[in-house]
Amino acid sequence: MKQPGFGTRSIHAGQEPEPVTGSVMIPIFQTSTYAQKAPGEHTGYEYARTHNPTRAAMENCIASLEGAKYGIAFSSGLAAITTCIQTLKAGDHVLCTDDVYGGTFRLFERVMKKFNVEFTFCDLSKPENFEKNVKSSTKILWIESPTNPTLKLLDIEQLSAKARHKNIRVIVDNTFMSPYFQQPLALGADVVMHSSTKYLNGHSDVVGGILVTNDSGLADEYRFLQNSVGSVPAPLDCFLILRGLKTLHLRMQAHQKNALILAEYLSSHPHVESVIYPGLASHPQHALAKKQMSGFGGMMCFRAKGGLEFTKSVLSKTRVFTLAESLGGVESLVEHPAIMTHASMPQKIREALGITDNLIRLSVGVEDAQDLVDDINQALMG
Repeated sequence: MKQPGFGTRSIHAGQEPEPVTGSVMIPIFQTSTYAQKAPGEHTGYEYARTHNPTRAAMENCIASLEGAKYGIAFSSGLAAITTCIQTLKAGDHVLCTDDVYGGTFRLFERVMKKFNVEFTFCDLSKPENFEKNVKSSTKILWIESPTNPTLKLLDIEQLSAKARHKNIRVIVDNTFMSPYFQQPLALGADVVMHSSTKYLNGHSDVVGGILVTNDSGLADEYRFLQNSVGSVPAPLDCFLILRGLKTLHLRMQAHQKNALILAEYLSSHPHVESVIYPGLASHPQHALAKKQMSGFGGMMCFRAKGGLEFTKSVLSKTRVFTLAESLGGVESLVEHPAIMTHASMPQKIREALGITDNLIRLSVGVEDAQDLVDDINQALMG
């Protein structure tokens, strides 16, 4: 039987009408425990930290959208990332892209290193850097593509092939693209991670994370850690993410449409030094974007023509764009990576990565495109 399309799966995958009442929407199973017919005789649900029907529906839906068999949900994206590292032991090595979410960098550098797990950050948009930095102790290759915040692209298929040859697990943070625009498992990755806070939920009212994979043994290990550590999402959060998934395909189309309009406008703006958006032909890896992604997403950056004070003044003058961290909601957000999302990175590292004082990151929402153009223009013109 032919697999249903993405939009159909986003609405129906993992979800059947609730059998007692026929409720079309998966209920919020707000319970901590479940009645058992006899000791050890239950319906598959014993205790809500271990299993919850609302959570299971959300996990199964996201797994379907990523082309995966298994989904394991967490209370945040960082909880999901932490679980990935908890599968390692002292002395193991992680090779990670250098331009990475600030929270990931902080977790690896300032928390996980205490447990004698080693991390190397390098520019993996240049595939030769894999060979230069891989070690016999390397167990995980950590990929973001596009990277956060400078939107470098990594060739997921090529890097996955290199890692597979050395029996290294490939984990891809797919938060920026969502499964609508990019499916890393189909490109050879072993695991996909999402901050479900972002595009999957899409409404800036939930914090969550998820891992998806086709490896049954790895899924079991992640579920063991999920249950043992206890970093599980609340039933209401799962319900809200599940609701958000029903419009993911529609929202991603709108995000991309607006982002491309804004990127093209800013490319010729007198107060803009440069624009970084994979959908522009000027992006140095535009060809790779077209190869491994089915669209270019709603995230973009630009560098203002001016120093820190001018850049801060631009950020303070937007009216439709909200000055805030995070991304992926229906509303447009603007932020300053050096001061906000990537402040945990040492200044020397930020500057080497191009996270300059005049870099502005935009999460382009689904408002009317002209209103977004007018808002950024008035902020730049002062």
